Amino acid sequence: MHLPGIPSGLTRLPGAQPAWYGVADAAAWTAAAGAVTRSGGRLLALWGMGGGTQGAPAVSAAYATADGLVWLELPLAAQDPAYPDLSELFLAAGRMQRAAADLSGVRAEGAADTRPWLNHGAWPAGFFPLQHPAADAPGGGPVRDYPFVRVEGDGVHEIAVGPVHAGIIEPGHFRFSVVGEKVLRLEQRLGYTHKGTEQRFTRLAPLEGHRLAGRVCGDSTVAYAWAYCMALESAAACEVPPRARWLRALLLERERVANHLGDLGALGNDAGFAVALAQFSRLREDWLRLSAELFGHRLMMDCVVPGGVACDVDTAAAIRLAAQCEAIGRELQALRVIYEEHAGLQDRFAGAGRVGAELALRLGLNGLAARASGQARDLRCDLTWPPYDTLAVQAATHAGGDVAARVAVRFDEALESLRLIRAIAAGLPAGPVRGELQLRPVAARGAGRVEGWRGEVLVVLELEAPEGQARVRRCHCHDPSWQNWPVLEHAVIGNIVPDFPLINKSFNLSYSGHDL
Repeated sequence: MHLPGIPSGLTRLPGAQPAWYGVADAAAWTAAAGAVTRSGGRLLALWGMGGGTQGAPAVSAAYATADGLVWLELPLAAQDPAYPDLSELFLAAGRMQRAAADLSGVRAEGAADTRPWLNHGAWPAGFFPLQHPAADAPGGGPVRDYPFVRVEGDGVHEIAVGPVHAGIIEPGHFRFSVVGEKVLRLEQRLGYTHKGTEQRFTRLAPLEGHRLAGRVCGDSTVAYAWAYCMALESAAACEVPPRARWLRALLLERERVANHLGDLGALGNDAGFAVALAQFSRLREDWLRLSAELFGHRLMMDCVVPGGVACDVDTAAAIRLAAQCEAIGRELQALRVIYEEHAGLQDRFAGAGRVGAELALRLGLNGLAARASGQARDLRCDLTWPPYDTLAVQAATHAGGDVAARVAVRFDEALESLRLIRAIAAGLPAGPVRGELQLRPVAARGAGRVEGWRGEVLVVLELEAPEGQARVRRCHCHDPSWQNWPVLEHAVIGNIVPDFPLINKSFNLSYSGHDL
C-alpha cells in the first residue's frame, strides 16, 4: 500500500483480494480520509466499537482505493470517545456516524447532524447495545418525535409518507416538502427494521455466522454469505477449493439475474405497463424454481458456507442451467425491444430521477445506480478474484443517470450474468466443493467484499480467543444502500410527487440491509 497520507505499517490481510489493516491516531485518521478523497477513493463503511465489556472504544473506517481495501481503526478515550468528523468529505458518513453513536456511544466531533438514527427512543438514555453485547436492551421510554428539517416559503407544504406502506414493503418514512406537485426537498427517516444483528453476531460461533449474514438482506443472501465467509477465511488464512469459488460465482450471478428480472417487471408496472410485471414475474418464477430444485432454496440461502459451498452441480444440472440461460436471454431481448419502443414507458423513464456523473461521484453513489450515472465501478472487473479473473466480465454502464439509464443497466447486467452462468457451467474445475477451515486460538481479522446485485457488500470481522476458543468480537455488515439512500433524496428534487415511486424503485434500496 503506497498512498500518500495513509499511515505506514499497515498489515496485509490474507485472502484473494488485497486488503490492509492499521491503527491510526486522530491526525492520521483525518489525513487518510483526505488522501483517499484526493486519489479518487471512496468510503465504504464506518462503524464503532463500544467500551464496556468490549474493552476500549474505537471507531473504524473502510476505504476503497485503487490498490484495494484499507481498514483503519482509531482508538478513542474511554471517558469521551470522540473522533474527527468525516461527513464533510463523505456524505454517507453522516448517517454511519449517527448509527455508530447509537450502537456504540462513539461521537463524531464537529458533525453538523447528531440526531439519532437507529435509536427511535426505545433505548434508555446512556444505553449503547454494542458496549454490552451479551445483554438485551432494557425497556425505554416513549418514542421521541424526530426533528425533521422544515422548508419554509410561500405555497410550501409537507407530505408525510410511511413508515407503514401498502403491500409488503418494509417500513421507512419519507417527508416531502413540495410546491404543488414539485418536490423541493425529501428527507428520509429509516431504522424501523433494526434487529440487533451486529449484537447477535457476538453470540454466535464464528462458523455459524454465515447463516446470520445470509439473512441480513434476503434478496442478497448469497452476496452477504460469501462476504462473511471471505472475511472468516481471511481471518483463518483458509484456502477455498477452485470448484467452490466457481460455484459461489454461479450462485451470485443467479441472484443478480433473479433481482433484475423482478425489478424490470416492477418498473414497467410502476409506469402503468402491467403486462411487463406479468411477463417478468413469469420469467423470475421459472428462474427461482430451478434454483430451488438444484440448490435446495429459491433464493439459494445457506448455499455458501465457510470453506466453500454446500451444493454441487453435476453434468446434467450444468446443461439445464445453460439451457435456461439461453431461453431467458431470448425472452429478455424481446422484452427489451418492447420497453425501448414503448412511448409511454420512455416518457415516464426518460429524465426522471436524474443523477449526473459529477453529482454521483461527489455523493459517493454505489453499485448499479452509480454505473447508470457514468461511474464504471464493478468489483468483478476492478479487483478481480477467482473465478472472475478468468471470465472477462463486461461492466454495464450508462451516462444518462435517470430511470431509463438504470433500466438499461439492469437489462445489460442481466444479459451479462446469463453469459457468465453459461461460462461457469461449462468451465467448472474438478475437485472438492469445500475446504477445511481451522480457527486458531488467537485474535484475528478479516474482510470480505462482493459485488452484489445492488452494489458492493462489505463484511469486516474481528475474532478473539480469550479462553483459547475463537469467538466473534465484532462483525460489521455493510449494505450499498447506506451510500445510496442519501442520493435518492437528491434524485427526486425537481420531480413531481407521482414520479417518486418510480424513481425509488429504480434504485430499489434495502431497508433491512441498512437498518441491521
